[in-house]
Amino acid sequence: MIHIPASRPITRRDALRKLGCGFGYLSLASMVGASLARAEAAPDKKRWMITGKPKAKAVIFLFMNGGLSQIDSFDYKPMLAKYNGKPMPGGDLSHERKTGGIMMSPFTFKQYGQSGAWVSEIFPKLAECVDDMCFVKSVYTEIPNHEPALEMVNTGANFTGRPSMGSWVTYGLGVANQNLPGFVVLCPDQPTTVGPPLWSSAFLSPVYQGTYVSDKVAKGDFDPQKLIANVHNNRFDLQQQAKELDLEKQLDQLNMQTVPGAMHDPQLEATISSMETAYRMQTDAPDVFNVYKESPAVLKMYGEGSTARGCLTAARLIERGVRMVQVYYAKGDPWDHHFDIELHRVTGGNSDQAFAALIKDLKQRGLFDETIIVAGSEFGRTPVVELSSGFMGGQTHNGRDHNPHGFTMWLAGGGFKRGFTYGATDDFGWKAVENPVHVHDIHATILYQLGIDHTKLTYHYSGRDYRLTDLYGNVIHDLIT
Repeated sequence: MIHIPASRPITRRDALRKLGCGFGYLSLASMVGASLARAEAAPDKKRWMITGKPKAKAVIFLFMNGGLSQIDSFDYKPMLAKYNGKPMPGGDLSHERKTGGIMMSPFTFKQYGQSGAWVSEIFPKLAECVDDMCFVKSVYTEIPNHEPALEMVNTGANFTGRPSMGSWVTYGLGVANQNLPGFVVLCPDQPTTVGPPLWSSAFLSPVYQGTYVSDKVAKGDFDPQKLIANVHNNRFDLQQQAKELDLEKQLDQLNMQTVPGAMHDPQLEATISSMETAYRMQTDAPDVFNVYKESPAVLKMYGEGSTARGCLTAARLIERGVRMVQVYYAKGDPWDHHFDIELHRVTGGNSDQAFAALIKDLKQRGLFDETIIVAGSEFGRTPVVELSSGFMGGQTHNGRDHNPHGFTMWLAGGGFKRGFTYGATDDFGWKAVENPVHVHDIHATILYQLGIDHTKLTYHYSGRDYRLTDLYGNVIHDLIT
């Protein structure tokens, strides 16, 4: 290892040039864990933590991006069949696209479990778990477009530029395993409709940024070291890399002594923290992402496909101390079935077994009671049929438009009531009419179960205090034990 005495002034550029390292090693600056330790020590967590032991330690968010139809999944409405093809009572509804009369669900519903919850045929295996689930059938938001609605559910705002829920969770609780990111995002391909802003840390420290990992399944081509780009160094072992980091520490200390403000440069901090995490992940990531280390029985329980891998990987990550894992179905808006709601059979079929397995697996691992599973979309869908959308040829079809006025989300584990249903939409599933729950309320309640007061989890930025729930949100105590 080369030692550079402090008495010998040298610029970083000169040092790198003379040592022959080049700028490729610049991202390895500083001592391992230094920036993470500073970020972890910065917040005064006591001011937002609720007195008493929190019910949960982690969150898994199963996101059916595009818009799961509540009236074709969990919100059974027999009046749709009675009025099928007739105009909506009270006049036409306000929609993005042209719509026609009421359309009954093409799926059959049955009651399951001791709770008697209604579930459609697209979720037969998940239906077996209803006595472990808490249904909220009166969720609503403001804007019926994908982008702002996705932003709201993920960041608590209808526009880009706010920290994601996962970032707020890791900011509020800290990182439990420094060898893995605190917040992981799983999706076969990125971007989704909005992309990285959905898991951005925005003005919070980059330490709390979500780490995107592809859960795409390619038969016969699985290598856990390739799941995260550049996480594995083929040229140097960990001991050699540690020596490099020690050298960079000395260079960085020289830089901090000669350049004002270098110690708190956000760009430098972002680079340092990401590379430090990558350095540590070389020991844990190849193991945790290799789902094939699970028993054949567990693999069979989850089934095949990217959603299955995502759900199983989420359980393994939570088991190793990751605070939040978000599992997206796929890129784009795969649940956005304007043309034919029958396509819910495909997306539902790809999700049903994996979702049910996640609940059962967390119980087997002893993690169910301390892990919150939350599942939903950015909005629901209309009870009336969608007509011409221009590019669809102008013919009536069996699709449904966007509906932000009343839709269903479900939660499980983490101290949420089991076999419980809260709130209701009207007779046609159009609008929340009983115990309406805004997305802010969902966020506030999740944070509460993690032991966090959502009104006190704030960050001062651009002249005011910001929080996940903005100026709103109420904890729905009826949902929790």
